[in-house]
Amino acid sequence: MATFIIEGGQKLSGDITPQGAKNEALQVICAVLLTSEKVTISNIPDIRDVNKLIFILGELGVKIEKVKRDTYIFQADDLDLSYLESEKFKQDGSSLRGSIMIVGPLLARFGKGYIPRPGGDKIGRRRLDTHFEGFIKLGATFRYNKDEKFYGVEASSLTGTNMLLDEASVTGTANIVMAAVKAKGITTIYNAACEPYLQQLCKMLNSMGAKIRGVGSNLLIIEGVKELVGCSHRILPDMIEIGSWIGMAAMTKSSITIKNVSWNDLGLIPRVFQKIGINLERRGDDIFIPEQESYEIQNFIDGSILTISDAPWPGFTPDLLSIILVVATQAKGSVLIHQKMFESRLFFVDKLIDMGAKVILCDPHRATVIGMNHESSLKGTVMTSPDIRAGISLLIAALSAKGTSTIHNIEQIDRGYQDIEIRLQAIGAKITRVE
Repeated sequence: MATFIIEGGQKLSGDITPQGAKNEALQVICAVLLTSEKVTISNIPDIRDVNKLIFILGELGVKIEKVKRDTYIFQADDLDLSYLESEKFKQDGSSLRGSIMIVGPLLARFGKGYIPRPGGDKIGRRRLDTHFEGFIKLGATFRYNKDEKFYGVEASSLTGTNMLLDEASVTGTANIVMAAVKAKGITTIYNAACEPYLQQLCKMLNSMGAKIRGVGSNLLIIEGVKELVGCSHRILPDMIEIGSWIGMAAMTKSSITIKNVSWNDLGLIPRVFQKIGINLERRGDDIFIPEQESYEIQNFIDGSILTISDAPWPGFTPDLLSIILVVATQAKGSVLIHQKMFESRLFFVDKLIDMGAKVILCDPHRATVIGMNHESSLKGTVMTSPDIRAGISLLIAALSAKGTSTIHNIEQIDRGYQDIEIRLQAIGAKITRVE
């Protein structure tokens, strides 16, 4: 288990470039299973979760050529499907939630897909019903081994149908879309997720020969095709990392430029940070955050306390609520954070309270933050990272705190952030990794 030692209170300065988007990478890498031809994907982040998925594809028999650190060529022309029912796959797949998205393309191309119950963050229930209900509506037979916690779907052929998803699940929509692109006839998916990363997947599939309409909306219309071909695809910058750098600049009273952010794909993210008082400027496709001694939370028009909550796209992403919460601890004013999607994601606030933050955990989904306006610094302490987003939030808190902080279990942070201590050191942070 590795640990970060952080000496807080250092001002940061300079440029930082976001990595490729983790959530898009997990989707588009699974899509290479839909064709026997070569698929080139660039801007792949070098992080634990993505590398684990690439390893699983390699074990499945996908030919993988690493052209450079962020660019791979995949070719799924000679797969060993027996791996899917092996004990090794049950062990490999259970540690990565993103592995669920291999099921859709395998079902579409080979008529069967299996997956152990996937792991991931301990942030509450993350059900898989949407995925499998979609497969069943396309004509697949579902089975689940409770003793081995192993899921399977099989079908001699898939047939297009109309479906209304019970939730706008991003991974569920991605999985169903990848199954439907080779189904006979037309599939319509209503209440589909429409996040930029899902749009990217659809654009990639269309470049491979799929026929998907409605991209960017919550109604997708998919006309099945017999075969898909190879393509080249570039992954968007990671919007969650971009939000992390914005929050880090504000908390440390630093001036930072975030390069090449694909501004038009950020949705509400800049506006929500502005609502808690953070100044940021658009400079071309960069974001410039000037040094601020203080930032004030806006109230609603009627004077009532601001509430920031998560919602399906184009609403505010739940992955940034933990960061907004931490940044609000040093704002002027108060805010209610409402995490609707996951009931365990706010439990990390006890560590912020230990550091001196004024946070009231109202219930598993809501926390009220009373900002200290930088009049009282957070204090360094010893912490353990429970998940990716709480981990980066605690790291931001530690960088702003007075004194030295220790964060254990930083493998959780490594799952979503590439070379984070190296990149932070380059802009002035005093952070050391201890193995």
